[in-house]
Amino acid sequence: MRGGDPAHPIFAKVFAPRVLAAACWPKGSHMIRFVLGKLLYLVPTFLGITIIAFGFVRILPGDPVLLMAGERGISPERHAELAAQLGFDRPIWVQYFDFLGRLFQGDLGNSLVTKKPVMDEFLTLFPATVELGLVAILLATLIGVPVGVLAAIKRGSWFDQVSMTAALVGFSMPIFWWGLLLIIFFSGILGWTPVSGRISLLYYFPDVTGFMLIDSLLSGQKGAFTSALSHLILPSVVLATIPLAVIARQTRSAMLEVMGEDYVRTARAKGMSPSRVVGVHALRNAMIPVITTIGLQVGVLLAGAILTETIFSWPGIGKWMIDSISRRDYPVVQSGLLLIAGLVMVVNLLVDLTYGLINPRIRHK
Repeated sequence: MRGGDPAHPIFAKVFAPRVLAAACWPKGSHMIRFVLGKLLYLVPTFLGITIIAFGFVRILPGDPVLLMAGERGISPERHAELAAQLGFDRPIWVQYFDFLGRLFQGDLGNSLVTKKPVMDEFLTLFPATVELGLVAILLATLIGVPVGVLAAIKRGSWFDQVSMTAALVGFSMPIFWWGLLLIIFFSGILGWTPVSGRISLLYYFPDVTGFMLIDSLLSGQKGAFTSALSHLILPSVVLATIPLAVIARQTRSAMLEVMGEDYVRTARAKGMSPSRVVGVHALRNAMIPVITTIGLQVGVLLAGAILTETIFSWPGIGKWMIDSISRRDYPVVQSGLLLIAGLVMVVNLLVDLTYGLINPRIRHK
């Protein structure tokens, strides 16, 4: 048997895909076409999101004009005048196109309650949510991927059974119940972590970046970084629980599928070390569905951040959205939904572009 014979079935299964990938590696025009194709998918998605965001706030109960008037009430004449000023007396389709026109000009409107521009409020609170989400997704990835790989390598062992059972429990656990349980145990009983907020009231320093961990380091105040980190532990653990469980289970499933492929068995037969077989040949190919899972967890993180920020009084966009819905603040709710959905779209686009770096053949599909 000749190992380099192109007609041999081992060559067709093991080496042919790599030769095809090398031959299909896109040049400049192919890469541009690949990126433009992904960008074009965002156009109808974005328009659909604007319709959903605009329509959602219109079905909320309550009258924003009466809410602005407060407890004293308002006369019918004044109510009609305010409704005309805000544009609520016009047909719904006219209001939508007016909203779309302002959106393309970068105007997201002003809050009906605070009178501040929505974008300014969003940019003020957004770093807190980004900091919480980044720590949570890093925690979920750094723990979930190694646990999934070890569970696949030691399939059927006690580690596999215990880790996958724990992942199933973590995935099924309600966020609000899990958060309250951790607060009672670690904050109430043990007294190890703070209950709410981003940093102790003993510290005050300028808001340079909006990220409390970075700003506390830049301040140079003794104990500020430790305080900010201690406030971040419980919210990030609660927010990372579900993504960690999903990533661990997906990594295990992908690794088990890849470990049975011909090129992995060939690498083992050639005498490669187990760590090289797993790390270079198996894990790299198994990471494609795992990256998909990690990208999809961004939406889960933003949804979970609403409950997490409410439980821990974390001043982010999740708590901001909940407060705006309760106050019927139309511009904040619809613009906030639009901005959050836009973030998820951008992350999914980055995930799609990452596919091409891992597997060049995907760029030509």
